[in-house]
Amino acid sequence: MAKEKKDKTPKKAKSEAVAPATPGGDEDASAVSYETRVLACNPIAHPLASKKLTKKVLKTVKKAAKTKNVRRGVKEVVKAIRKGQKGVVVIAGDISPVDVITHVPVMCEEANVSYIYVPSKEELGNAGATKRATSVILVVAKDKKDIDYADLYEEVADEVKELNKKLITTV
Repeated sequence: MAKEKKDKTPKKAKSEAVAPATPGGDEDASAVSYETRVLACNPIAHPLASKKLTKKVLKTVKKAAKTKNVRRGVKEVVKAIRKGQKGVVVIAGDISPVDVITHVPVMCEEANVSYIYVPSKEELGNAGATKRATSVILVVAKDKKDIDYADLYEEVADEVKELNKKLITTV
């Protein structure tokens, strides 16, 4: 019995030595600056949200996820757009391979749905209330009276529409 206790003690010490390093790595991942995340984006990520707009968009996604007004993932978002749902599509700019999401902006333009790129798939997944990184989220437009974040949603939707209009006129 005494040998077992001695064997367990060093194992705990090893796991405790490893444990602090892991959370430190997580903190470093969340402390990455906006500018660094932008450098990791794909060249097709236009219109890319500014730092201020990214915060607003992610806050809107977070509030919409609480009320279950989001569609997550490429397959689910494409299905919703084909069915005619309206809203704002938020696409992660650091997806690899980029071929996974290249058809989504085209579908959005054809369906007259606004879309915006944000720099990080990890932040998008966290805002969408998932543990995994997420490539695409559709914030579904509901009746403005029914949702408590209607003002924030309208503000984000208007800014995203303006960016989409500028993008279309320049191309």
